[in-house]
Amino acid sequence: MPSSPLALGFIGGALDSAVGYAHFSACSMDNRWKLVAGAFSQDPQINQDTAKAYGVSDNRVYDNWADMLAKEKNHLDAITILTPTPSHYQIVSECLTQGMHVICEKALATTSTEIQLILEARNAQNGFLAITYNYSGYPMVRELRALIRSGVLGKILHFQAEMPQEGYRRVDAKGNKPHPQEWRLHDGDVPTIHLDLTVHLHHLIHYLTDQHPLEVVADQSTCGWFNVIDNVTCLCRYSESILGQMWFSKSALGHRNGLRIRIYGSDASAEWLQANPEELLLSYADGHRQILDRGVDSEVAGLTRYSRFKVGHPAGFVEAFANLYTDIANNVREYKMTGQWQSDEVFSAELALEGMNMLEAMVRSISIREWTAVRGTPSEDARTRK
Repeated sequence: MPSSPLALGFIGGALDSAVGYAHFSACSMDNRWKLVAGAFSQDPQINQDTAKAYGVSDNRVYDNWADMLAKEKNHLDAITILTPTPSHYQIVSECLTQGMHVICEKALATTSTEIQLILEARNAQNGFLAITYNYSGYPMVRELRALIRSGVLGKILHFQAEMPQEGYRRVDAKGNKPHPQEWRLHDGDVPTIHLDLTVHLHHLIHYLTDQHPLEVVADQSTCGWFNVIDNVTCLCRYSESILGQMWFSKSALGHRNGLRIRIYGSDASAEWLQANPEELLLSYADGHRQILDRGVDSEVAGLTRYSRFKVGHPAGFVEAFANLYTDIANNVREYKMTGQWQSDEVFSAELALEGMNMLEAMVRSISIREWTAVRGTPSEDARTRK
């Protein structure tokens, strides 16, 4: 492990944000990064309070991100973008244009056009860009991928991926409705629920199977308190003749965050539930079942880096983020030395573009009420999957 952490700046990520403190805790956990600068909030008081809580010096706190780039671009190893998704395109593009190494919270942008323009900005500078999809940082998810790659499940036949939440339908003890962040209460061409949830499901299925979406057919509804889409179901056809079902919702009472992945193969199936992240359930063709955790002889989950404390004391959401920040630190160091980087754990804008193409295909399929090809997929390949 390098002796000194990399210098990191935040744009967004204040104490009142959805993910700011999780990113701060995660990037600091393994001493691979040190947060040294930030433009955390447009509210001056929240900006200063956040800097104090995160231990950032007063002279490296900025009222706006443009001033921060002007003063800090030669003093940071990377900058993390934690602002609302609709602002990502402008900020990420400018950071890349100025030669900064960028870590961006999902979703990278709101449309495929924006992502293509970000790719152009990155490629023009041969820049570094990583998007954080933290669920693949869970050790048992990484263990599942190793099992799939080693052939334990056999040929992958189909999958079910779901991410139900209840926040847009639940009320508090006094019957008061929730107060989501304002930007989440407006749908663009791609509904905001896709940018919040579906990007995770697309990423996880790719991460686990190495396959790509070809066609989708979807339906959606509004079931909560707000005038936005909050419940979506989708059937998917993937490469290698894999069929899939996705369900994601913010109006499913009883689910705090019900992320569940089920992969079905010819020889075995696997199930992982984010609410019980330390266990992976395997079911074999001969009928027997097995529960894996970090305490068994495992290829990935038992590695020292995933055992910050012994088995029986579960790691969780922030630790998964920390695993990803460690991977990104390794990639940044590789990029700084060679001008290139490769990783099985960290993903850039190419996968984000594929995911957005899939989301836009879902939206088109809803309007025409039929199977719709995912753009970027060869038409002949798509036809053979029907």
